[in-house]
Amino acid sequence: MFEKMFLSIFDPKKDERILLLYDVPTPQIKDSEKWMKRRNLAQRWFDLCSILSERIGFSVELMDMDATGKMNGLISDDVKNRLKNYDIIIAITEFSVTSSLVSLVKSHKESIRCASMPQADQRMMNSVFSMDYTDVKRYAHLIKDLLEEAEYAHIRFNTNDTLVIDLRNRHAGADDGDCTYPGACINLPSGEGFIAPYEGVDDEQQVFGTSNTQGILPLIVDDQIIRCKIRENRIVGFDGPKLMTDSLNQFFDEFENRRNIAELGVGCNPKARVTGNIIEDEKVGVHIAYGTSEHIGGRIKSDLHTDIVYAKGCPVTADKVSLNFLDRESVDLVENAEIRYELLR
Repeated sequence: MFEKMFLSIFDPKKDERILLLYDVPTPQIKDSEKWMKRRNLAQRWFDLCSILSERIGFSVELMDMDATGKMNGLISDDVKNRLKNYDIIIAITEFSVTSSLVSLVKSHKESIRCASMPQADQRMMNSVFSMDYTDVKRYAHLIKDLLEEAEYAHIRFNTNDTLVIDLRNRHAGADDGDCTYPGACINLPSGEGFIAPYEGVDDEQQVFGTSNTQGILPLIVDDQIIRCKIRENRIVGFDGPKLMTDSLNQFFDEFENRRNIAELGVGCNPKARVTGNIIEDEKVGVHIAYGTSEHIGGRIKSDLHTDIVYAKGCPVTADKVSLNFLDRESVDLVENAEIRYELLR
């Protein structure tokens, strides 16, 4: 099963150099049993790739790096310089390094392709990794096309809160599981269409005005519902217990651009399940991120990019997502917190 999945996703060639990258705890970042198992998974992939390398003729290496401590925290320049020597980079990490890999690929489109696997675990080999990625690719690109054409997404949560996301002046993307060509940078497991909302920064406002992203984004914090108040694509306040809202304000004030609404994603891997592992959870359905958006086509840079999943099986769900278009009827892409796969046939 590994061989079929690996060759389908990466199609490694003779004389290519493959790197398996994993992160390790630091004195400031505590280790865990799940993290240790993740490092063992990186070793397992290295061993399996080594067997394939003998037949195909590529080389494979294993390298560790200090953990960043944040999802999509930036990797060091020293590590980034070392990564430039490889054709295929597969990062099996505790903390996502996707944004750094996107940046690396953008500057080396002719030679490097990457896959980011934050918080992947062995169990996924029998679930999301076993999916037919031909179907995943088709679903992801059809969702991308819908998001590309839409002007607004209207979201209704099971908390009775609503959020409108402004999709104007942005290009959508597809995380389709295809890492066979230089310049590709995917997440694994794969399967989603995504778009950065219109943020209304700098010269954009002269044509499109301020962002119309507004409403309420509900969160669960310590089993309590916190309602994030959104205006002009930014988190401007919170409703909830004072101790929690004070703590959230302190966190977001540490870096003002953390308040940016950075992504609307719609997962489309039918074998994905909500288990608490966010890299799989987000492939089940709707997820919304805050922080950095520039790596997916937005205009905001922050020190992190954090996804919140609202798929069926989560405590808070996006029960309905309607896409509104300029010159045709709206489309309900999500109903009852589930993607309408019949639209993607």
